Amino acid sequence: MIICIVGPTGVGKTKMSIELAKKLNGEIINADSTQVFRQLNIATAKVTEEEKENIKHHLFDIKDINEDYTVYDYQIDCRNKIDELIKKGKVPILVGGTGLYIKASLYDYKFENEDKKTYEYLNYKTEDLYKMLNDIDKDTDIHPNNRKRIIRALNYYNNTNNIPSSKEKTDKLLYDVKFIGLTTSREILYDRINKRVDEMLKSGLLEEAKKIYDTNIRSKAVLTPIGYKELFLYFENKITLDEAVELIKQRSRRYAKRQYTWFNNQMNINWFNVDFDNFNNTVNEVIEFLNS
Repeated sequence: MIICIVGPTGVGKTKMSIELAKKLNGEIINADSTQVFRQLNIATAKVTEEEKENIKHHLFDIKDINEDYTVYDYQIDCRNKIDELIKKGKVPILVGGTGLYIKASLYDYKFENEDKKTYEYLNYKTEDLYKMLNDIDKDTDIHPNNRKRIIRALNYYNNTNNIPSSKEKTDKLLYDVKFIGLTTSREILYDRINKRVDEMLKSGLLEEAKKIYDTNIRSKAVLTPIGYKELFLYFENKITLDEAVELIKQRSRRYAKRQYTWFNNQMNINWFNVDFDNFNNTVNEVIEFLNS
């Protein structure tokens, strides 16, 4: 059996994964696209050595921030790691909020290596990109405002000459997987996200972002996570620090909302309301479900 823990940012996925690993002889596999990169620690809420509690963690810090790492690469690495852990008699526990990484790894998701060559669209407005996509794919179901998916579809077309909406998709799972979703009320979640950003700043987010800013590296790895590009605007005197912090909080809240939508539409998730006053109650509830 494989356990996959999903949910929005700030809901307690890391803590749950470690508790389950301790109780179920498990090891943890990262399923967050930003946490595969070294140096990106505080803004990505990467698990610390202390938090790991001697539980083995995999696919964290495996790439430098100037390197490319695609969904296709992750699919290969994650499946290899799953097979390795199963052979060792360990329970693989995937944890993270990058839905596409999870789906590509656990489902019969086929790639044609199309992500190996990417095209930049930094100078294009989202509405122009959507028009480009609509011109080649009248049947696209991608929302006109979803810039990331639009770019991914355009890259797919440019690499394969295939219409993106005709790309083979499947809901066939390759493994015996239990999907655990952690949730809470929107009010509580948004409050936790806001406080979490404040804690990140106290932990050195500003210093971490400045160190990365000074490298002049502006790769996808650096510009994807929420936290760095907003502070870059502050370093360039385009906005105040307070404005940058508020932008980080706002974008984090919006990202959490998108995560809920994606997981609900793409996977059969067993959702559990988190008891933040006594997290063990939630852990025990999940254990009971897994043993049923």
